[in-house]
Amino acid sequence: MHTVLSRLNVVFAYCLSVLGAITVGCFLSTYILLPYHEPNVSYAVSKQLVKHVRDFTAVRAKNDMGFLKFNLKSDLEPLFNWNVKQLFLYLTAEYKTKSNELNQVVLWDKIIKRGENAYLDLQDMNSKYYFFDDGAGLKGHKNITLTLSWNLIPNAGILPRIRAPDQFVFSFPDTYVNS
Repeated sequence: MHTVLSRLNVVFAYCLSVLGAITVGCFLSTYILLPYHEPNVSYAVSKQLVKHVRDFTAVRAKNDMGFLKFNLKSDLEPLFNWNVKQLFLYLTAEYKTKSNELNQVVLWDKIIKRGENAYLDLQDMNSKYYFFDDGAGLKGHKNITLTLSWNLIPNAGILPRIRAPDQFVFSFPDTYVNS
């Protein structure tokens, strides 16, 4: 018990125990004591088009591809506390078709790190990813819901996935657009 290696082992184990307790305290102080703030999110869609295009994977199949320009405004600064490293934001479109009960398509995403500007004021943004439907379910669809969601990336703790309470419903036109 009096060798140098055994004393170093005791000091190392004690330091790991203290760091583990501090990490758990960091997680609990932000998870239990500080509730998550839900920011107000305002959406708008300024332009929506549908094209009937050939699928990339199949030779003869054609699918609907939606194009839209959206506006998004929100102040996400209240989501940051001392345990949040960054936010991963993503805008999804959800809709039902005859062949699928739930379709979810990610249209846009962004990472906001702590210390960066967390105020979003996006005007006439194109979607970052393609809005494909598996078939012809977008033309004339009247109930497509836009939802902003985010993951809080903490220094210590769980990764919560939170959906904004505000949503926006829009529709696609009844006719295809020629390219």
